[in-house]
Amino acid sequence: MKTDRPLLGEAAPARRGIYWLPNAITTAALFAGFFSIVQAMNGRFETAAMAIFVAGILDGLDGRIARWTRTQSAFGAEFDSLSDMVAFGVAPALVVYVWALGDFSAVGQSGERAHWLLGKLGWIGAFLYCACAALRLARFNTQIGIADKRWFTGLPSPAAASLVASLVWALSGHGVSGGDAKWLAWAVTVFAGLSMVSNFRFYSGKDINLRRAVSFQSVVGIVLGMGALALVADTLAELLLAVSVAYGLSGYALALIAARPSRHGGAAGGPPPPPPAG
Repeated sequence: MKTDRPLLGEAAPARRGIYWLPNAITTAALFAGFFSIVQAMNGRFETAAMAIFVAGILDGLDGRIARWTRTQSAFGAEFDSLSDMVAFGVAPALVVYVWALGDFSAVGQSGERAHWLLGKLGWIGAFLYCACAALRLARFNTQIGIADKRWFTGLPSPAAASLVASLVWALSGHGVSGGDAKWLAWAVTVFAGLSMVSNFRFYSGKDINLRRAVSFQSVVGIVLGMGALALVADTLAELLLAVSVAYGLSGYALALIAARPSRHGGAAGGPPPPPPAG
């Protein structure tokens, strides 16, 4: 009969612990996502959107702190993925549904058969986003160590969440009700969800070296970009919305540039093709 107990003279297997610092930050990100959901249920949509951005900041910290302190672990990677699903998948979907997409159900209750599908569009769009976030995280986990770190395949879930959250934050700050913006909210939610599971490439910025010298043209471009953002954004919410929209469209713009014929007859240079699935 087999037994898991060590034989006489054999050392008992050591119990594996978890590193508290990076996992504490991941737990804080998970709490921020849960807090966002609670605030949306209470009608505090601006606070709910802010909590999603706080979760994004914490999500960017836990991995870096784990690498700096050499406390990376398989447990931490799995925990971080589950936290991301709540903070960047479930929370944005529920926030935008409570704020705007739930208004579609009122159309379905009008009694007209022509509006039957319209009444379901709200929760369909929210679930589509949530499901795409889960698929995006699963694909990311299977491509660790294989994919080019310079590029994300599909829109990252934190960027998709920031796109949805910044829309809610910016419009709520201007007194726009979700019912009045339900079509815009639905289009942005579906766009963010489908972009996460697309094969378009989005720049990750992981190859940026702050110690490396850059060209003068790059500095001028950064200054002009910051100036353009300052012209179109008067508040922090509008600034975050502008940045989120620009990044969300960048993958499609890079694909168009790469597909453009070059002077030599071939395709213009662009991001590398995505790795094969499976």
